[in-house]
Amino acid sequence: MKVIYDSETDTLTVVFTETPVVESDEDKPGVILDYDAAGNLVSLEILDASRRVGLPQRIEYQVVPAGVSS
Repeated sequence: MKVIYDSETDTLTVVFTETPVVESDEDKPGVILDYDAAGNLVSLEILDASRRVGLPQRIEYQVVPAGVSS
């Protein structure tokens, strides 16, 4: 998984897999979901990220052990 914040375009992208994108869908205004040929989610893009996400340039990553709810 890769997280990219582009400050020039104010876009936050989360790439789940490097599979080629064959379809994109704007789920909500400014939230774009990209899918592969099998319909699996490839990436998520948030436009105007600084208005929608608190501190888009800060990333916190946490792995929750199996069987534990967060």
